[in-house]
Amino acid sequence: MIHALDHVVILVEQLASAIAAYTAAGFVVAPGGEHADGATHNALISFPDGTYLELIAFRRPAPEHRWWRHVAAGPGLIDFALLPTNTTIAVATAADRGLMMNGPVPGGRIRPDGISLAWETAWPPSPDLPFLCGDVTDRAYRVPDADFWGHSNGAKGIAEVVVAVTDLVASVGRYAALLGVTPQAFPAEARIRLGESEIVLRGPDSGDPHVLDRLTRRGEGICAITLKGLQFPDLSPQLGAAIMAAPIA
Repeated sequence: MIHALDHVVILVEQLASAIAAYTAAGFVVAPGGEHADGATHNALISFPDGTYLELIAFRRPAPEHRWWRHVAAGPGLIDFALLPTNTTIAVATAADRGLMMNGPVPGGRIRPDGISLAWETAWPPSPDLPFLCGDVTDRAYRVPDADFWGHSNGAKGIAEVVVAVTDLVASVGRYAALLGVTPQAFPAEARIRLGESEIVLRGPDSGDPHVLDRLTRRGEGICAITLKGLQFPDLSPQLGAAIMAAPIA
């Protein structure tokens, strides 16, 4: 079962300068560590709803890396992950519905305090879909705890992830195969509730400038997020990523 949004991946040029920028924007940024392949390192911004933002930077050229292609387009939102109860079962269940995921693939990193983390990922066949990230070691070791939730900008969690797609009907079908739930379709978008967050699929006909920018610069994939409780309408100009306040219900 896939039961929640796990995290959003934000590519940055230099990790230290990105940490400074996000701190200046009112976030508490936790140290992450170096990934097992040595190509990337990260820092994390966690929220009370269990989700987090991953600031990731390349330490060396890595053309073999899934996210290396995004370097040419510059910093910004590049991917997001869902949290499965069991990665192997989630992959098998998706395959039964006709969607073939690549995985489970082992991964990990070493925290600055020396603790080794291990997880399993599974990767989708098309870039409109998220990847899966399931823990082998305790998730509490991977995700910063309440000591890092006191963001002065008021952010409490990820309300929405907006995904730019080229064919809304086709993407709805792929999400249904991945999750076992058919997204709620509207004329210009489709929505899937997952835990405390929503995934919003939008095509070029939606007129959303973030969608059009993503499709032009990177192709399909995550293009914007909204944060619960954020006290600033739009942090995009400051951070170079489409991070906005969720509408107040």
